Amino acid sequence: MMEQLLPGERIDELHQKGYRIIQKSDGFCFGMDAVLLSAYARIGKQDKVLDMGCGTGILPILMEARTEGGYFTGLEIQEEFASMAGRSVALNGQEDRISIVCGDIKEASSLFGRESFDVVVSNPPYMVSEHGYQNPDQKKAIARHEILCNLEDLLRETKRVLKNKGRFYLVHRTYRMAEIIHLLVEYGLEPKRIRFVYPYREKEPNIMLIESIKGAKSRVQVEPPLIVYEEPGVYTDEIYEIYGYEKKKKKGE
Repeated sequence: MMEQLLPGERIDELHQKGYRIIQKSDGFCFGMDAVLLSAYARIGKQDKVLDMGCGTGILPILMEARTEGGYFTGLEIQEEFASMAGRSVALNGQEDRISIVCGDIKEASSLFGRESFDVVVSNPPYMVSEHGYQNPDQKKAIARHEILCNLEDLLRETKRVLKNKGRFYLVHRTYRMAEIIHLLVEYGLEPKRIRFVYPYREKEPNIMLIESIKGAKSRVQVEPPLIVYEEPGVYTDEIYEIYGYEKKKKKGE
């Protein structure tokens, strides 16, 4: 399988059905947020699923492993990432259930047609273009900052490509919660479930997972918190289960 690798790339294990993923050794790699979102999203049997901004393909690959969804499509604007995603799909033998499209989120409804998906998921750039340090590596900057599209672009196109009562799953930072909730409602994507992710029990949450439904009535459920670490270097049982890792023993056990 090494012939599928380009210079500077590596293959990482995903601990789900023996699947693997191709990533850049010194480039932007998927993080925990994408893994949590893949477990949070409720994908029904035969659902057609679109990942808006799929990067190297982590969400479609993991969701195909975890669910009975019918077909998964990843949309990615950066050709290098889309290439890695497509080669990872082939590496895992998932070509009959996943396709990767190189294209712009802002043109999703033109690419796929309106009301063409049952589910949309996204792990978008968290920071607005002028916020915080912007990596000089343009590829990394695009993955982290709203340079090529912003939150409104994402929600507008999500509303267009989702079927009525279709579900939208988003992972984002809690510091933008007011803006996100406001825009979801404005675009007719009614928040139904929210789960906050805490690095430690005693810390405040820094990530949130949201399920919204297109055209639903207003009623939201705040779910039990998801705690990442029991102590430094030791995940909680739920995180180990989500990743498919064997739990590390604590000191003295």
